[in-house]
Amino acid sequence: MTAIHDIYQAQRSYFASGATRPPAFRKTQLKLLRMAIKRHEDAILAALYADMRKAPVEAYGSEIGLLYEEIDHALTNLRQWMRPQPVSSPLLHYPSGSMIYREPKGLTLLIGPWNYPFQLLINPLIGAIAAGNCAILKPSEMAPATEAVIQQVIADAFKPEFVAVVTGEGHVVIPELMQHRFDHIFFTGSIPVGKKILEMAAPHLSPVTLELGGKSPCIVDEKANLKVAARRIIWGKCWNAGQTCISPDYVLVHQKVMNPLLERMKAAIHQFFGENPAESPDLPRLINDKRFSQVEAYLSQGNVYTGGQTNRADKFIAPTILTDVSFDSPVMKEEIFGPVLPVIPYKDTDDAIAMIARNPYPLALYVFSSSRRTEQAFIEKVAFGGGCINNTLVHFANSELPFGGIGYSGMGRYHGRNSFSEFTHEKSVMKTATWLDVPVKYPPFKNKLKMLKMVQK
Repeated sequence: MTAIHDIYQAQRSYFASGATRPPAFRKTQLKLLRMAIKRHEDAILAALYADMRKAPVEAYGSEIGLLYEEIDHALTNLRQWMRPQPVSSPLLHYPSGSMIYREPKGLTLLIGPWNYPFQLLINPLIGAIAAGNCAILKPSEMAPATEAVIQQVIADAFKPEFVAVVTGEGHVVIPELMQHRFDHIFFTGSIPVGKKILEMAAPHLSPVTLELGGKSPCIVDEKANLKVAARRIIWGKCWNAGQTCISPDYVLVHQKVMNPLLERMKAAIHQFFGENPAESPDLPRLINDKRFSQVEAYLSQGNVYTGGQTNRADKFIAPTILTDVSFDSPVMKEEIFGPVLPVIPYKDTDDAIAMIARNPYPLALYVFSSSRRTEQAFIEKVAFGGGCINNTLVHFANSELPFGGIGYSGMGRYHGRNSFSEFTHEKSVMKTATWLDVPVKYPPFKNKLKMLKMVQK
């Protein structure tokens, strides 16, 4: 027997025992997770720096602080989320009462990415625990220091029959894991790998949450506050060196204000990272040489307005703005996932919407405008996962907002109550009293159709 099989069987037995179901157990486990993260904070920050050179402020804000908020939110609301919900019953079935019971699905498999290797694996774990499930975690091997610290945190907090970590090369380990049937699979990563996850889940009919990506547009109209827009766009683009699934992937700017916006974005880059961004302690690096090569290739697919400096040995690419970019070039067909930002002019709202339609179903969309009509046009006419008006990225940090994609950018939602719901089975039960047994439903039916229509009209 393999180690994976042993872990799987141990978790099956543990879940079947009913140990994970009581609310007190779930809350205790969430508190243990919070304490374990707290104890390993310094090690987590060090690992994120080793893997991607993330500055402590950025690493804490995006990988640790968010998790504390999610855990606290779940602890505050868990009993309410778990409470059975009464709903109305059809008159035809009087005297009956109907309830929705929320119960854990069972064994969950959580597969994490490399770009936010700690937070994007632990965040869905919070939902899985709150919902009363067991979990097997597969961290990304591409962030080895973080992978190691995840093992430490999970071993510190939980018994392996409840939550366990499996490591190794994803293309080897994930197919072995998915030979078993999981009651829910949660994957964060690229679209091509997401398709493979679905294929492997299909024989077991396992439900799957896919948090993918795509080309998330940022629209700046002629009525936007350009100074604020420039700062928030550059901040969002350079967060994690652009290696963010909801990073602004390209900017569509009204042709009347393109030049002023370009000037202000260039100024924002200089303000944030200095004259030589390679020396800034606040700009992370690309994850590996392969990603460096992919992002570097985009630099020749437009005119470099600012930036363009590279250092392969340091996996560094400066924040770069491209103009005169063709929609037929790879930089406008592939998710960039790096600090390169194409800026393209548009004539009017319909023109911008048509441009976005060339890369449909983005995970995020950002609109900078003081016009309510403009923001409503993009909200109503473009299918996207979520987004912001006059900001970037920050919708991800609100536990009250469901997070997830649509179409090519993914399926399923999480954060806050949505995480709990994603890992929960809603069991419907109707209970009927026996003191009255309405005969209309029983044969012989004869002339009961008229009565049935009166009851069900």
